[in-house]
Parts: sequence; C-alpha cells; structure tokens
Amino acid sequence: MRRANIRSVFARFYLTKIDVPMTRQTYFIADLHLSENRPDISDAFYRFLDTHIIGKQVDALYILGDFFEVWVGDDYITELASKVAKYLNKVKDGGTPVYFIHGNRDFIMRDQYANLAGMTLLNEQAVIDLYGTPTVILHGDEMCTQDVEYQKFRKKSRGWWWPKLMLAMPLWYRKKIARNAREKSKLSQADKPIEILDVVDDAVLAMFAKHNVSNMIHGHTHRPNVHTYTVGKQTLTRTVLGDWYTQGSFLVVTPQGQKLINTPFA
Repeated sequence: MRRANIRSVFARFYLTKIDVPMTRQTYFIADLHLSENRPDISDAFYRFLDTHIIGKQVDALYILGDFFEVWVGDDYITELASKVAKYLNKVKDGGTPVYFIHGNRDFIMRDQYANLAGMTLLNEQAVIDLYGTPTVILHGDEMCTQDVEYQKFRKKSRGWWWPKLMLAMPLWYRKKIARNAREKSKLSQADKPIEILDVVDDAVLAMFAKHNVSNMIHGHTHRPNVHTYTVGKQTLTRTVLGDWYTQGSFLVVTPQGQKLINTPFA
C-alpha cells in the first residue's frame, strides 16, 4: 500500500503540466517587388514564411508596401498573386494575422485581393502597440519630400478620384499605363541624386510628432538601417526595412528588442 502511494506521487509529479512561456515575436517586411520575371524573389519569400512564420509562435506579420512590383487591380489575379495568396492564408490559418499597408507600386490593391490572401488592410499610416511601445508604421514615401515631382503624383494618385478612374479603365489600358509608369520612374530615378530619393529629417520628425510616438518602422528607400534622433530628452528610433532585389530582408521584434536581418538568396 505504501509502495503504491509512492508510485502515485511520482505519477502525479511527472504528469504535472509545466507552462513554458512562448516566444512572442512580430515580423515586418517591405519592398519585395514580387513579379513573374523574378521567381528568385518569390521563392525567397516562400522560404521566409516556411522558416520563420508558418507553424511558429508569431504574433503578427506586417507587410509595409511595394509587395508586388505592380498592381493594376484586384480583377487581375496572376498565377503568382494566387500562389502568394495561398501562402498567406497558411499564415492566417496558423493563427498569425497578416496586415498590409499600401506602397507606391500597389496602392490600388483593394479588399477583394486582401480577403483572398487573408490580409487586413491598414491605413497608410498606422499606430500599433508593439509590446508596450506605440509605433507608427508606414511605407515611407510621403517622407521623401525633396522629390517634388513624385510628391505631386502621389498627392494626385492617392486622392479619391484617381484610383476610381484607373479601376474603371479596361484592363489592357491599365497594364499599358503601369508599364509606362515603371519606365518613366526608372528614367526619373536614374537622373536624381540618392539624397532626393531618401526621406527628409524634417518630414521624419513631423511624422513622429503627428502620431506622438518615439518609434517608427517603414520601407520604400531600400536602405535598411536603424536611425536615432534626440529631441529634448527623448530618443526617437526609426527602423528602415530593406528591399528583396538581391537578398531577403526582415525585422523581427520581441518584447526584449529587435533585430534587422538580411538573408542571401539560396
């Protein structure tokens, strides 16, 4: 009897559930510029999801614009866009929400594709609670204020009427406009100093002040780095995500800190 009681005690000891704290982490990516003629980028994206997101304890995945090289409307779903949507649904079905902020290449994406891909569309500037730190997230092109020509186009294209007009056009015409816009953009950028294509400090500080935060995450410039500013006694932190033209680039944030990671294509 005594021996049985001892066995019972040991059984209860070994069957006791021990709660191991789960790793909390949030991922940010931007500027993948996915397209049919760059399968190496889409393959790298799928590997990123398989390695870091799907089946892992991830609180959220944020995609901060220029996800696709070009987007001409939700009524044109390519084979690539369909496969991307299936992968993102795996992320969502695994319990990780996916959030999307428009970039300058995909700003006419609407709810139809977002729903297909299991994504939630956010405003072009959104403040999130990142483990206790209020953080503004955005694509970032609105802070490149020295590029006056682009800012004029941005103001027009983000208005209520321009996207409606574009989406009312026949698909073949939208594709033609997109091709011409890409070529014009390449020629325009080739003639501009890199400083004009980067964000301006005054615009950055105004963005911090507008949202009353001390932390910012954005993409667009393809210049991954972490910048700090001192305003009075406050330190402001701006993290810039990298592009995916030659490598994978992502930011992972935990309650303990953050790490900006670049991974070479296999």
